[in-house]
Amino acid sequence: MCGRYSSSRGPEDLADVFEVEKWEPEEALAADYNVAPTKEVYAVLDRPLKDASDRTPVRQLRTLKWGLVPSWAKSPEGAARMINARAETVHEKPAYRRAFAARRCILPADGYYEWVTGSAERDLEVEGKKKRPRKQPYFVTPADGTVFAMAGLYEFWRDRTLPDDHPQAWWVTCSVITTEAESGPLGVAPAEGPQSLADIHPRMPLMLTPDRWDDWLDPRRTDVEDLRSLLAPPPEGLMRAYPVSTAVSNVRNNGPELLKELDGPEEGTLF
Repeated sequence: MCGRYSSSRGPEDLADVFEVEKWEPEEALAADYNVAPTKEVYAVLDRPLKDASDRTPVRQLRTLKWGLVPSWAKSPEGAARMINARAETVHEKPAYRRAFAARRCILPADGYYEWVTGSAERDLEVEGKKKRPRKQPYFVTPADGTVFAMAGLYEFWRDRTLPDDHPQAWWVTCSVITTEAESGPLGVAPAEGPQSLADIHPRMPLMLTPDRWDDWLDPRRTDVEDLRSLLAPPPEGLMRAYPVSTAVSNVRNNGPELLKELDGPEEGTLF
């Protein structure tokens, strides 16, 4: 799954990486090293410019809210639960299928966090001591230091309680597509602990390699079976994972120190 990630690149950098043609300086976001559901996030998408007579899609960097609200929803309640869409069923689930066919995006990140329950804590649970498991967080990021391009969907939702000219009358929300975690060896693995992404968690965000960006973002591609071919996992061995401080578990903590690599799992969270 993807429940937290880091996004520290500025709009100029992202515009260069993704060949963005349009972005609004007033939508610039501060670096966020602990992105959590319902926060504002960057999304790269191809869409005609608003009110333009030319309906040719334009590559844009937009600010969206993480947690998809379907267009038909009566209220935005529950958006925090719709942060992930499974690649295996995204084409058929009512909340996602229309967005999958027409409103796909890329959610750029430095990488994502995932938590592993330490073996000592699992043993305590088995013994019936009912101690709350303490989980060791890992940061997963491209081994070569490039941007982590997560496949995503976006959707528009109209708040009917507000007038048309209200700045919050329209919500634009998004969801990260996830897939089965890689079971092959990591490109760079920690000295101790998990040696594959599947050792950390059974799911992971679907990473799009650059050769798929244009096809994924093109709203003119609407054939579902054609689009499903783009959901194939990337080649194995492109990622690295390393333990980070449990401070990231508290969403109030936010700073580059959260990405600092530890020598090993924190005491009490042995893998």
